[in-house]
Amino acid sequence: MVLFYWLAFFLFLYGIGFVAKKVAQPSLTEWLLSCFVLFTGSIIPSGFILSALDLTAHVYVWIITSFLILSLHYLIWSYLVNAGPGYSVRSVLSNRLTTFRAWIRELSPYLKAIFLIMFSTFVFIGVTNLILVLFTAPNEWDSMTGHLNRAVRYIQRGTMAHFGGTNWNMDTYPKSLTTIQIYSYLISGNFENAFKLIHHASYYISLVAVFGTAQRIGRNLSASFFCALAYSLFLDFLMQAISTETDIVMTAYLSCLMYFLFTYYSTRSNKYLYFSGMIFGIVFGHKVTFALLLPSVFVIMLYTVFLAPDLKTFFARFVKLGVSIFVAMLIYTFPTGYIKNIMVFGHPIGPPTSLKHQSVERAGPLSNLFEQGSRNMVRYAYDFFNLDGIRNAQWGYNLNTTIRKPIVALEDKLHMRLDEETDFSILPFSMQRRFQNYNANPYWGVFGFALTLPLVLLVLVRVFRSRVHWFLALAFCLHFATLSYSAPYDPFKGRYFIETGLFGVLFLLLLFSHHRLSITKPRRNVWKGYVFVIVVLACISAVMSVYLNVRCLPLPAYGHESAFKTERVKFQTIARPDITKPYQAFDSIVPPDATVALATINDDFEYPLYGAELSRKLISINPFEQGLKPIPKEADYLFYARSVVNDTSKIKALPTDIRLGSDTTMTNLDVKGEDYYLRKLK
Repeated sequence: MVLFYWLAFFLFLYGIGFVAKKVAQPSLTEWLLSCFVLFTGSIIPSGFILSALDLTAHVYVWIITSFLILSLHYLIWSYLVNAGPGYSVRSVLSNRLTTFRAWIRELSPYLKAIFLIMFSTFVFIGVTNLILVLFTAPNEWDSMTGHLNRAVRYIQRGTMAHFGGTNWNMDTYPKSLTTIQIYSYLISGNFENAFKLIHHASYYISLVAVFGTAQRIGRNLSASFFCALAYSLFLDFLMQAISTETDIVMTAYLSCLMYFLFTYYSTRSNKYLYFSGMIFGIVFGHKVTFALLLPSVFVIMLYTVFLAPDLKTFFARFVKLGVSIFVAMLIYTFPTGYIKNIMVFGHPIGPPTSLKHQSVERAGPLSNLFEQGSRNMVRYAYDFFNLDGIRNAQWGYNLNTTIRKPIVALEDKLHMRLDEETDFSILPFSMQRRFQNYNANPYWGVFGFALTLPLVLLVLVRVFRSRVHWFLALAFCLHFATLSYSAPYDPFKGRYFIETGLFGVLFLLLLFSHHRLSITKPRRNVWKGYVFVIVVLACISAVMSVYLNVRCLPLPAYGHESAFKTERVKFQTIARPDITKPYQAFDSIVPPDATVALATINDDFEYPLYGAELSRKLISINPFEQGLKPIPKEADYLFYARSVVNDTSKIKALPTDIRLGSDTTMTNLDVKGEDYYLRKLK
């Protein structure tokens, strides 16, 4: 049966490629990006339809529905796009390989050295990450509490309807990505690590889009490869390639949107407006934080679409793009959960508690928002200025501390109170972030503060002039500002700046195109040497980020086993080590096919409780802010936190309950574990 699923999956991919070939020009980049958009654009509505019919867990219906949606895409795009001359993807690939070999031969020794180092690092890390994706279980915090937790729950329930999860994200978070994860898991024959495939694919799709966008802007093969390879080494983007974090998928969507907008600017073909509208709807349905990118996206649209020679042209473009966005939002945005959130919570994002915790409301009056938001901008700028990756080692930590001394002294001299003001912070700012923060969520590394950010600022103030880059600089600064003013400071925010990186990395084009910055011109040995050092340090930091990532170690380090040898529960609770032993005890006592009632709290990990085969059925009886519910009759066990079930609650603790406990002696934790108990009901 699994073989049939895989055959159906590859046939679906073939169909995706066939339809993409009908709408994409003979460009390998565009064909790949079109395939990605058509894949997600077919699976997401399929998931919504099956959820409404309570068929979320039925693989055969997934197969049929996805093919039907793809067929509908074929009909729609055949109507919207004039058929061009046919071409073979194989011939396009062969042509690109020929071009690639010719390009390598023509490179100067200096550029050959740079690209050899970058390509080698990219391949080495790529192979490592693929092995980690295929052979290690998911273990990210948000996935353990929300994302994957609810994906399994939706499969068990047969629908993605609201059900009242313990963590607010289980009900409130948009469901678009979850549809893709469920499809991947089911079509692969219940292969758990298939949950990661959309995220891992998003890493490479983003690189293809960066390459394509750079080509549309600069039309320089060396510059385009440099931008794509540099972005592959932006550290948090690189780290998310093996995870189930949602930001890397949004980055892939945004990168496709930018590619199609800039391709429209180059070709003025209306199909790119239609594609842009479709992606806009998909990405808005993916995550509400896309709203923070809207000012930046509008700036890009202003440059690529709305700056027209006359009002008639502007209006025609506006209508085509506007209608495309509206239709796409009807299909991909509204059904993903925003409307249901309004119906249940009175707000498209979720309950008031979540808004106060992580939104602009936490800042209070407008005057304080302006003050603390401005302070956040400086905080994030300080966080960028770190040798992330390299400081995972002690010698790198010492080096990082040394090079940061001037900016630390500057903050003290100016009395900015970055670490003293805490009322608009989830966790207080620190000049030296905790190891857990910078190890798991680094920023861009040396490429960021030593090359990209200076170029952005210098273009913004017109020291270096480039019309397209000035608009990109404005888009960059707008996103940086919205991240700073829209939510409290969070030391894990590095993951949000991977989208900002899509604007920033395109400034590296100036290293090949601007007459005062070009590294292709003779002499300029000091400048070329500086860029070479940055590239080497970036490659070293990328390797160190991957191989010293405590969350998923390829090799033993820091006294930890490698991720491949670490016991499953211990691996999945690595961010909450105080709960490891009680969870291991639970796993050893409760049979893999048991039904368990959960009386846990919002921050408790639930995903590990499903077991290695994800076969236990979990039922939340302490849904977020709804109060404790009765134990369902079908439950075989009750797993609870003592703060939820006690002598004063609706369900009383019993002397016969097995105390699993939690290590209360541990310090420096983001959340302290509860005192856990287990009760056998049958």
